[in-house]
Amino acid sequence: MTERAQALSPPTVAVADPDPEAALVARYAAGEAAAARALAERLVPRLISVAARMLGGDRAEAEDIAQETMLRLWRAAPAWRPAEARVATWAYRVAVNLATDRLRRKGRGVAPLDAVAEPEDGRPGALSGMVEAARLAALDRALAALPERQRQAVVLRHIEGLSNPEIAAILDVGVEAVESLTARGKRALAQALAGRREDLGYGDD
Repeated sequence: MTERAQALSPPTVAVADPDPEAALVARYAAGEAAAARALAERLVPRLISVAARMLGGDRAEAEDIAQETMLRLWRAAPAWRPAEARVATWAYRVAVNLATDRLRRKGRGVAPLDAVAEPEDGRPGALSGMVEAARLAALDRALAALPERQRQAVVLRHIEGLSNPEIAAILDVGVEAVESLTARGKRALAQALAGRREDLGYGDD
């Protein structure tokens, strides 16, 4: 190839895998056990996090949901079609639906705020731990009080950090609907937590 032809040729650019989890699913379907472990390491903590927020902070149930989601993924692996959905998006959707089903069966029961454990002594570390636990419990309670779709959108956008298009795919709604749900959910959260700044340790800042 001449120097002129080389100059006119487009540069070679390494294209990143748009869905690295899909490759792991394919490797698992081919019988590679290490791929299953790697996929679980990538997905399970995120699934527990989103499920726990949906369930008012119930980590034990969130772990059950993450496990059930992964079992469904293992069953789906042999017939997985990467072009139809990203693995993480599919897994989030399953986890959100499982959490929502549990809430409906339980009548949206949530853990009370006073379930936060008392510190063993008055040391600063124990006190700060209690304050942080109270903040998390208050957030979980406020999230649990939101309408179902608002809670889902707020958790996925502002706690899990997903983009609006990703959330739209998970919730099977349009991007504009996600924006509306998120905005309304944030306003409701702000109102629910507005009167608790002092007792949650935020002071008047």
